Amino acid sequence: MVKRDEDLNRSLMEYENMEKQLEVLLIQKHQLEIQRSEIRHAVDALKGATGDVYRSVGTVLIHTTKDTAEKDLKEKEELLEVKVNALAKQEERLRSTVMDQQKKLQERLKDYSKPS
Repeated sequence: MVKRDEDLNRSLMEYENMEKQLEVLLIQKHQLEIQRSEIRHAVDALKGATGDVYRSVGTVLIHTTKDTAEKDLKEKEELLEVKVNALAKQEERLRSTVMDQQKKLQERLKDYSKPS
């Protein structure tokens, strides 16, 4: 009975850890999506810009050309896209694992109430 309790507790802890990992992953993905959205907004704003263009480097604004700024933003957007896609694939795999673990735990909890 003690072994069965320990196994169940271990499985529950693993399940909770996976859920936490999924939560962290979703937060990271959301943060990257926000950054990507901000970059897209900046690209759109830059398209309509006339005159001098400045970009932020740390706490300093540096004069640059519109083409250079647009190129830099596009590169950042592409990099964020790759990262978001990688996190989405990770999310899909982890979510599937969590669901499988949840089903197994539910079955074990049903069996747990039966005498061993």
